[in-house]
Amino acid sequence: MPNLAYILLGSNQGNTKQNLLLANNLIEKNIGVITIISSIYETAAWGNTQQSAFLNQVILVRTKLLPKEVLHHLLAIETQMGRIRTTKWEPRILDLDILFYDNEIIEQVDLIIPHPFIQQRRFTLVPLVEIASNLMHPVLHKTIEELLATCEDNLNVEKITTN
Repeated sequence: MPNLAYILLGSNQGNTKQNLLLANNLIEKNIGVITIISSIYETAAWGNTQQSAFLNQVILVRTKLLPKEVLHHLLAIETQMGRIRTTKWEPRILDLDILFYDNEIIEQVDLIIPHPFIQQRRFTLVPLVEIASNLMHPVLHKTIEELLATCEDNLNVEKITTN
């Protein structure tokens, strides 16, 4: 039976909408079938705020891959699309993060699931609420909708496309 992986996509360099579309295609080719896709949202940069706004969306992927394999493929897709990592929270052509993988809790040096910043980021929570509002965070024991209601991030998250 396939596993369910929620993945956050973000881009703030180049043709950002096209970057998200291409990333979705590469995810389907290399990781699994995308069964749900959120609208695309525009948000001011979080963390390092001195950069262009991001486009973000969240997808649900059915995959037979293990979490480390999903991560490996996501990093390969980022590299294939031209991402070069130099500093944390820098401008980027593409950023792909595993938010959830089934109901698993993984704490390893190179992989933490659920993603440790979900509850702090409106740009993650807003598209996630759109596609999985009642999804229960396995560590915090709150739904995504509850996490959004108590999120202290005040960055505006504006829907720019509807899916």
